[in-house]
Amino acid sequence: MLDARLTEQRNPRSADLDRLESGDLVALINSEDRTVAEAVGREAEAIARGIDLIVDTFRSGGRLFYVGAGTSGRLGVLDAAEMPPTFGTDPELVQGIIAGGYEALVRAREGAEDEAADGARAVEERGIRSTDFVMGIATSGTTPFVHGALDRAREIGARTGFLLCTPPSDALVRRHDVVIAPLVGPEVVTGSTRMKAGTATKLVLNTLTTGAMVRTGKVWGNLMVDLQVTCAKLDDRAGRILRGTLGVEADEAGRLLEDAGGAVKVALVMGGRGVTADEARALLDQVDGRVGEILGPPP
Repeated sequence: MLDARLTEQRNPRSADLDRLESGDLVALINSEDRTVAEAVGREAEAIARGIDLIVDTFRSGGRLFYVGAGTSGRLGVLDAAEMPPTFGTDPELVQGIIAGGYEALVRAREGAEDEAADGARAVEERGIRSTDFVMGIATSGTTPFVHGALDRAREIGARTGFLLCTPPSDALVRRHDVVIAPLVGPEVVTGSTRMKAGTATKLVLNTLTTGAMVRTGKVWGNLMVDLQVTCAKLDDRAGRILRGTLGVEADEAGRLLEDAGGAVKVALVMGGRGVTADEARALLDQVDGRVGEILGPPP
């Protein structure tokens, strides 16, 4: 394909793709997908470094921004959007920036990625500050919109990271605080990075934000105790957490949750320590919201 980028190489294992029956197509795609988790695993040290950077950013009052185009941008926006309902975060804490704006989430605007100046402008419009951390996502490593955004973020003084699926240049590694490069290899359909590269991106983003949220007290044991009770499903989950850990009946769990204003962590401390909502909040403030510091490990 006369292109050095790994994401643009032809995959010899899928050279006869157009002659395969459905069952063989599924088997081939599945066998390729199985390599993705291993590729992500080889980047464990870099991903852990990314988590540490995000945790430090949050503890310093900063925010996390993802910047991408196409599939990469959509995955960044998706991960950001899932933080408030899952971990009870302010929607401003984790944000996604996609080339072409939010319209590009539902309708491809591929040409929107070609202008570095647009990426820089997006950073300025979001009010990114020196205390923030900006993670660029470009599986090919070359998207001008992403590079423009990161260059402007660094000029402002923000820390930056880069997630790509082709070997990074030495210059790229030197330029950013962390570079994560799961090398998933050529796609089944040449250049279709919505496939293995997209899956690797989703795995990395899941790990970055989940790790950061765990490290900042959003989880007790393996329970999402900072979730927002905004629908019947989450109300049910909150009730089950209280019943399962405190040993109370459904009525008592509901009362605790109501008195806590829907805050599961506050309800847990109220029930576990026999204190009021205000007293529970004060206890949590003293330990940076870590329920385990007050109640020990969950049963």
